[in-house]
Amino acid sequence: MVSGRCQCGAITYEATGEPAYSAICHCTDCRASSGAPMVGWALFPEDAVTISGTAVQYRSSENATRYFCGTCGTGLFYTNPVVFPNAIDIQTATLDDASALPPQAHVQMAEAAPWMAGAHDLPKFDRYPEE
Repeated sequence: MVSGRCQCGAITYEATGEPAYSAICHCTDCRASSGAPMVGWALFPEDAVTISGTAVQYRSSENATRYFCGTCGTGLFYTNPVVFPNAIDIQTATLDDASALPPQAHVQMAEAAPWMAGAHDLPKFDRYPEE
C-alpha cells in the first residue's frame, strides 16, 4: 500500500496493490497543468484507490480530467476513460514515501521540452548555490 496527500493535507489517499506502471510524462498537457517540465505518474485500478477529501476537477481535454486540491493547488490525479479505462493516475510527487514507486520509464518524449536531453548534464547542487 502507498499513501499520499496534497501539500496542505486537505486531500489524502491510499492505493493498494501494484501500479500498472510508474513513469515520468513529458507531454505538453502535463507540463502546462503542473507548471513543471515533467510529471511523475503511477497508474492504479480505480477500485484500488481510496481518496479522503474532495478534489477540484478540471477537464483538460476531451476525455481527460485532472484533479487538484482547491486549497493549496497541488495536482493529485488524472483520469481518462478512453486511454486508461477504470484506472486513476496518481502524481508520484505527492506520495508520503518518495521512494515507494520509482519511475520505470519516460513517456511522451516527442513533446518533451527541447532542452530536456541535456538536463542531466547541468551542474548539480545539494542546496541552492550561494552567490
